[in-house]
Amino acid sequence: MITISKQYADENAYQHNLRNGYGERGYKHLDDVLHVLRREGCESVLDYGCGQGTLAKYAKRVCEVPFASYDPAVAEFAADPAPADLVVCTDVLEHVEPLHLNDVVKHLQALANKAIYLQIATRPAKRILSDGRNAHILIRSPYFWFDTFREYFDITEFKVMPGHSLAIVGKALGEAYK
Repeated sequence: MITISKQYADENAYQHNLRNGYGERGYKHLDDVLHVLRREGCESVLDYGCGQGTLAKYAKRVCEVPFASYDPAVAEFAADPAPADLVVCTDVLEHVEPLHLNDVVKHLQALANKAIYLQIATRPAKRILSDGRNAHILIRSPYFWFDTFREYFDITEFKVMPGHSLAIVGKALGEAYK
């Protein structure tokens, strides 16, 4: 399973090291994450593609449930993650290389014991990568994302913010489906 190429991981590491906002806004999803965590009775959280790890930092202030952080392009968070009851993936999937999307989705499924919370941009980013591409290299319609994830999760919430993003909450399918 390959979730990111070496070249693209290096580019993302470079962007993160600029410390100019790239990967620093995970905390803004904390209220929604806590809502799903409580509703689903989750006792652990994994922030997949955590960037600077701000979701876990802010969560420690208001929640006793442990939050783990994973990002293959940030050395501090690059170790293979352990499964968690809730896997959170915000402002990440639009950055995934199309060739590796299926492996990323399968990885998310393997890591989510109970539920998943996704926030995915459906518009171009303001940021441009070093090679001239838009940072959102995988812009797709909300329904593309719905179809992609419904094979791996029981979608319980699907909210579209037209021209901006979408949110998906799903429950992990039984072991027979993994």
